[in-house]
Amino acid sequence: MRLEPLRRGHLRRCVEIEHILFPGDSPWNARAFHAELDAGGYYLAAVTEEGELAGYAGLAVAGPRGDRETSVHTIGVDPAYQGRGIGTALLRALLERADELRAPVFLEVRTDNDAAIRLYERHGFSRIGVRKRYYQPSGADAYTMMRQAREAQEVAG
Repeated sequence: MRLEPLRRGHLRRCVEIEHILFPGDSPWNARAFHAELDAGGYYLAAVTEEGELAGYAGLAVAGPRGDRETSVHTIGVDPAYQGRGIGTALLRALLERADELRAPVFLEVRTDNDAAIRLYERHGFSRIGVRKRYYQPSGADAYTMMRQAREAQEVAG
């Protein structure tokens, strides 16, 4: 498995994975992925040795240099590849980018997604709020989670 920049050629497969992972909510369509890439987000693809897209992740960056914040906009792993550390590798790569920017990281996660919540907590995220009926059309709630910005010495250590 290798991580590489997400390219437009990956997007059709991203949309397929979205529909598998989020059938009861509003999975991202190709237009949403194109918009994220156009906005300059930091997006990665997890690609198998055979060249198949197994997962993807994206980090949005906002604010001026020296006062940035980031937000995990998506992490998705094809169920056929789950449990192999791909989601963890994608998240760590996003966090490395946030650390380079010395920026805090925010995200939303379904309150019933215990595996994802545990992953985020293992990587320093804390729950800071609840967004009622965040996911549509299911109406599922989301936790807002945050990881503080890492200082330069923490990043180097």
